[in-house]
Amino acid sequence: MVALVSPRFEVTDADDPRLVDYRALKERHLNAEGGRFVAESERVVRRLLASQLAVRSLLATPPRVHALEDALAASSTAGASRADVPIYVATQPVLDAIAGFHVHRGCLAIGERPAARALPSDARGVVVLEDLVDVDNLGAIARNAAAFGADALVLSPRCADPFYRKAIRVSLGAVFDLPIVRLPRWPDDLDILRRLGLTLVAAVLSPGATPLPRFRPPERWALLLGAEGPGLSPAAVLRCHESVTIPMATSNGVDSLNVATAAAVLLYALTRGG
Repeated sequence: MVALVSPRFEVTDADDPRLVDYRALKERHLNAEGGRFVAESERVVRRLLASQLAVRSLLATPPRVHALEDALAASSTAGASRADVPIYVATQPVLDAIAGFHVHRGCLAIGERPAARALPSDARGVVVLEDLVDVDNLGAIARNAAAFGADALVLSPRCADPFYRKAIRVSLGAVFDLPIVRLPRWPDDLDILRRLGLTLVAAVLSPGATPLPRFRPPERWALLLGAEGPGLSPAAVLRCHESVTIPMATSNGVDSLNVATAAAVLLYALTRGG
């Protein structure tokens, strides 16, 4: 099959009206109401092109466009409908002027947010986040969840936007393929996970929780993690079947791990038998 070539347009004017979605990215983000998001860096754009999500356009420097030719060809021949995606080519100074900051990776793309998804009824493991507003931690946990084979990422209403530019970048595009579900009624909707047959496991600092070395992973699980500082709310913990804690060498004054790091440790423990 012959790969179709996406249309290319040279851009010399930072105020080009076709590039409104890319303009002043540091001061704003593309929200859910607009149905769009921005992907940044060659690695993330490659993952977007390989995903099933719709891509509206690509903006990159000539060297980055050249580097992405294989990904563009592969996505077009694989039936991902990339052949009609416009590619805007700009020099680094013009690209920086459009975005409002130095895009040192020289590559941006606009994608369409996926439709709302339901939790997979056959999920064997999901990661649940309560009120996690830090986009770096959210992106890192999404990457960890994908790396350990979680079937979904579940968010409370107050969690940050997983399709915020920085969250996408930190996740290395994991959010493109990982089903993401936001529960509107918190914590009542946690009962949905229980009805699916998942064992809810709360990650806490409580001395009464099971130390991780003694924890026996359930066959099907939902790992609950709270924001750094407040942790999980008592109401969320009450809905969990078990609570687990990662023992710390408290003599050095450190009582806990960063939440994304803790997620990786706990996910390894939950999946080590599989």
